[in-house]
Amino acid sequence: MKTVRRLLYTDVLGAIAFVAIAFLALFFFIDVVDELERVGRGGYQLHQALLYCLLLLPGHLYVLMPIAVLIGTIYALARMAQSSEFTILRVSGLGPQRALTLLLGLGLAFAAATFVLGDYLSPAFDREAHAVRTAARGGTVYGQAGTWLKDRQITPEGERSYSVQVTAAGPDGRLRNVRLYEFDADARLIGQLQADSAVVGDDGLWQLSSVQRSHWRPQAKGGDLEVIEEQLDRFEWRSTLTRNVVVAAVRPPSEMSALDLFRYMTHLSDNEQAAQRYEIQFWKKVLYPFACLVMVMLALPFAYLHSRSGGISLKVFGGIMLGISFVLLNNVFTHIGLLQDWTPWVAAATPSAVYFLLSLLAFNWLVRHR
Repeated sequence: MKTVRRLLYTDVLGAIAFVAIAFLALFFFIDVVDELERVGRGGYQLHQALLYCLLLLPGHLYVLMPIAVLIGTIYALARMAQSSEFTILRVSGLGPQRALTLLLGLGLAFAAATFVLGDYLSPAFDREAHAVRTAARGGTVYGQAGTWLKDRQITPEGERSYSVQVTAAGPDGRLRNVRLYEFDADARLIGQLQADSAVVGDDGLWQLSSVQRSHWRPQAKGGDLEVIEEQLDRFEWRSTLTRNVVVAAVRPPSEMSALDLFRYMTHLSDNEQAAQRYEIQFWKKVLYPFACLVMVMLALPFAYLHSRSGGISLKVFGGIMLGISFVLLNNVFTHIGLLQDWTPWVAAATPSAVYFLLSLLAFNWLVRHR
């Protein structure tokens, strides 16, 4: 069985690598063409554009991994079936269940690789890519503009709630144009400040620079509120908004790891903010690697199609269509889940569940009845 495993894995791995490289070359070409119109603006040069496109490749590979596994496995199995290698293996005792077990072992390896790629490598390379382009074009803005954060604290004066607006973030992690609004327990505005920049520590200590601070306090005789304005070079504010939460807020969801998504959606839920978008992204990040298992299951029935049922090109074309439909369905259900307020894990798991059922039906019909 070691010989069978080595033969099967060598062919499948070679085919998957070929498909992945072909797709990455296509995406790299598309990215380069898209970046060419920006070259020459603001000091943005060709070699910087090429570096930016190269840094995007791990993110493309993460998205393409299940498709590459599906098409590569179909190609390898169809080629073995056409040359009668798979027929010889079947005669030698390789039954459907044993073949499925071998492919699932390979699928688990690709699922683990996909998780590492999507949770660690892809976010890091994407952040570096955008930092390179931002710095090359002379910009200071990174991530999402106009991000709002909320916080609640119990102070000696009573309960306080805070709304924090981060207008921009630099590639160095420093926040730009920060506005903070303080409210009392009755939701009345009692203070505000504006800072040119801020640095957030891991313990939630905000160090703000060039601060304009205003706060209101009742006058001694109970009349109108007294306005106190201050100009401060530096100001420290203790908050439950740690560096991890703030960084997650300014990053696009695609650049966040599963842990960052979990932290941020927990923070949003604790502060009664809408977290469904991030919850769906979290479950997609967790469940997406298992799509590789579904794809190898879906590819196995193609080995049992005889040559008269169509050549390799037709089977590969069918695999491409299945892969494209999976990506399309995956994106569609994300938007449907947001619009229809579905349970996040249901919206994230439905595409893989549909293709899992499809693979079981195809396996039963082609293997058992043909």
